[in-house]
Amino acid sequence: MKKLILLSGSPCVGKTTVGKYLFEHYENSAYLDGDWCWCVNPFSVKDKRLRNGDKSMSFILSNYLTSGFDYVFFASVVLTDNKIRENILKDITATDYEVIGFTLTCSEETLIKRHSKRGDQGNTNFHWLHLPPYPTDIVINTDNKPVQRIAQELNRYIKR
Repeated sequence: MKKLILLSGSPCVGKTTVGKYLFEHYENSAYLDGDWCWCVNPFSVKDKRLRNGDKSMSFILSNYLTSGFDYVFFASVVLTDNKIRENILKDITATDYEVIGFTLTCSEETLIKRHSKRGDQGNTNFHWLHLPPYPTDIVINTDNKPVQRIAQELNRYIKR
């Protein structure tokens, strides 16, 4: 059965890095970074026009799942919002696939270091980090772990 693997969590927690790594190491896979569909200026999560970005995500995921890919990796901070996640998933038109959700997390100290390393200016926002994970998500802590180790932890759930 095809698998849609969701990678959720705060900015700088490792979603994109892990998602790209998994995509590169799984044959017959596709990858979507939700940031691509929310790339607007000015940016505000409350901007109602972003719901169109959500529809774009559903459309792309539907295309990947109906195109015969065995694994579809989807990394996005928007998956931390239960309502947005459920609306994106609800609008996927593909059938016969399994959803496996992960919430990546780390300590505040690690998040500050990662934001700094990325060159982000100002204070690190911990809002996303402290949101509760989606009820069915598997929580993976990324503190002090190379991407290969994080991927190994996720693989245990993806490959079963």
